[in-house]
Amino acid sequence: MSISMMKFLNQTLCLSLVLSISMTTLSFAQTCSKYKFSSNNVFASCNDLPFLDSFLHYTYDSSTGTLHIAYRHTKLTSGKWVAWAVNPTSTGMVGAQAIVAFPQSDGTVRVYTSPIRSYQTSLQEGDLSFNVSGLSATYENNEMVVLASLSLSQALGNGGTINTVWQDGSMSGNSPLPHPTSGNNVRSVSTLNVVSGVSAAAGGAGGNSKLRKRNIHGILNGVSWGIMMPVGAIIARYLKVAKSANPAWFYIHVFCQASAYIIGVAGWATGLKLGGDSPGIQYSTHRSIGIALFSLATVQVFAMFLRPKPEHKHRLYWNIYHHSIGYTLIILGVVNVFKGLDILSPKKQWKNAYTGIIVALAIVAVLLEAFTWYVVIKRRKLEESTKSAPHGAASNGARSQYA
Repeated sequence: MSISMMKFLNQTLCLSLVLSISMTTLSFAQTCSKYKFSSNNVFASCNDLPFLDSFLHYTYDSSTGTLHIAYRHTKLTSGKWVAWAVNPTSTGMVGAQAIVAFPQSDGTVRVYTSPIRSYQTSLQEGDLSFNVSGLSATYENNEMVVLASLSLSQALGNGGTINTVWQDGSMSGNSPLPHPTSGNNVRSVSTLNVVSGVSAAAGGAGGNSKLRKRNIHGILNGVSWGIMMPVGAIIARYLKVAKSANPAWFYIHVFCQASAYIIGVAGWATGLKLGGDSPGIQYSTHRSIGIALFSLATVQVFAMFLRPKPEHKHRLYWNIYHHSIGYTLIILGVVNVFKGLDILSPKKQWKNAYTGIIVALAIVAVLLEAFTWYVVIKRRKLEESTKSAPHGAASNGARSQYA
């Protein structure tokens, strides 16, 4: 029975992980080239922007250095503002020269220019560092279309490259509120060569590097705190019931949790580095839970060196402490992985896959819990019947030092 229990554990864990990770969905994006403007405007080039359901149509007049643009933001719900900007000095938000538009309560659309000087901007109206003409905007069928002509002869970089930013956010009456500081709202940055039409998402190599670090941070923490910690707890909880698994279950449990701790610390460190590289962007809850995870896990690791022997009078209290901290770590780890997924806003299948893994592990734990109680109760009945049998003074055996 103990061997079959070990096989059942291994097979169900592997099957649940494979099934969960294989959950994928297909998505198809619009293409700007097929769009026709109601005003019969025609542009030489267009780009499907990678985030926020946005598109940029443009024509560059090299003789005058003027860029004629139409910025489209689709799937826009009421009570939202949109903005598109050129940043002549850097690839981020600060320094961006923005065009802001939003539908007003009276049904009209307000469109104006706004220079962004800090992360705490309220998008106040003001002149840009270059001239803007022909500014107008329309809002129909949940789509905002902004038209403008920009004199960029002084703002163009080498070979006709500009840094662009686009955003959306909520409104309070007719006043724009700060945009979200997570997910696609912190990814909506690109470079655009107005001569060749080449666009590079996330500000080229530097932006791609930061996005890569964010993904590495998410993977390290998702695997360690979010998967390996629960799996290690399942191993300790249910494998030790099988007598043939003793003491192997203990070493497997220690290896799994120690590996999770090392990987988790690496993920925690990348999170601190990302926070230091992103001034003005804070995720207080996610950060606080991360610090709590690191602190509790570190205490748990050092507490292993103070573990009393099974027969020690204080071993019961140590077990209560060890289990309480362990289950707290698992709960906080899973919660923080979901917090991180909300911040990263990856494709939906990634969140679905992790949700599937957690649900599968929970189902496995419930099944093994029932099976464990069945084994324990049957074993106790067998021991009681052996004790009550005539001339049958059977020994219960020595208790394992790893229990």
